[in-house]
Amino acid sequence: VQLVESGGDSVQAGRSLRLSCAYSTKRTCLGWFRQGPGKGREGVAFIDRGGATNYAWSVKDRFTISKDNANNALYLQMNSLKPEVTAMYYCAATGMQWDTWTAIQALDKDSYIYWGEGTQVTVS
Repeated sequence: VQLVESGGDSVQAGRSLRLSCAYSTKRTCLGWFRQGPGKGREGVAFIDRGGATNYAWSVKDRFTISKDNANNALYLQMNSLKPEVTAMYYCAATGMQWDTWTAIQALDKDSYIYWGEGTQVTVS
């Protein structure tokens, strides 16, 4: 499974960004993760093959994960950006479809096998 992120940028607080990720297979769950300076990698948002989603509480209501199955594209719409969301953002794939899942499992980096190289988001 190949994952290629794009859309990262340096923006002012309050602005919006949309990250994109091109993925090479539909038979997977997908997630967005981020890693800020000096921090561990944390789960941001998750979407399963059927379109069910889960979010970290810190981004809920400001970030939206979606996907275009026809074009194998994953998105993360980020609104009302704050400086604390500055991080490298990664697209990740579990490599398999889950019939059931928990919120913890969905945002746990150890649940994911495939990772993109990341795209930098800087908010000032």
